[in-house]
Amino acid sequence: MIDLYYADTPNGQKITLFLEEAEIPYQLHPIDISKGDQFKPEFLAISPNNKIPAIVDHKPIDGGEPIAIFESGAILIYLAEKSGKLFSQELREKTHQLQWLFWQVGGFGPMLGQNHHFTRYASETVPYAIKRYTEETQRLYNVLNKRLSQSTYLGGQHYSIADIATYTWVRAHKRHNISLTNYPAVEKWFNAISQRPAAKKLFG
Repeated sequence: MIDLYYADTPNGQKITLFLEEAEIPYQLHPIDISKGDQFKPEFLAISPNNKIPAIVDHKPIDGGEPIAIFESGAILIYLAEKSGKLFSQELREKTHQLQWLFWQVGGFGPMLGQNHHFTRYASETVPYAIKRYTEETQRLYNVLNKRLSQSTYLGGQHYSIADIATYTWVRAHKRHNISLTNYPAVEKWFNAISQRPAAKKLFG
């Protein structure tokens, strides 16, 4: 059983989507970030950066004590290695999957998050920030579209943790003022993942 400390954000959704895809039992522990749950000592003991998601695995493969993991990319790699699912064992494909996973956690997610903040939630309008993050969002979608015009999935021919991590952020494309019709390879990939049973179960 995996305990998942969760809020309904793209980063939280990455983990539920993986767990559903891999058919790993889990229990949700909602973290209300609007009320400051992420700063409570019991959560900080699991996630010292006070961010969701975080997990506790009560049956790690080494047979030892439960292990707590924070950072969505690290969680995906851990769960994929534990389950042997959605992560290639072939050197070149695995390397591509890792590159695109790190691209998502290091750039795609953070830049889209800043776009969302400055265009929708900032207490004042900051034209420079809106322009910067809007343009960076468009650039990153072009990078994604180019990759997916060359490859069925981000890491190659097989659906993987790289696709899961990126998909949950693309689900929010309208909030980032992105029309997928301008990125046809992304749209095709997005629609294909949306039809997978796990995605349909979670997101309808």
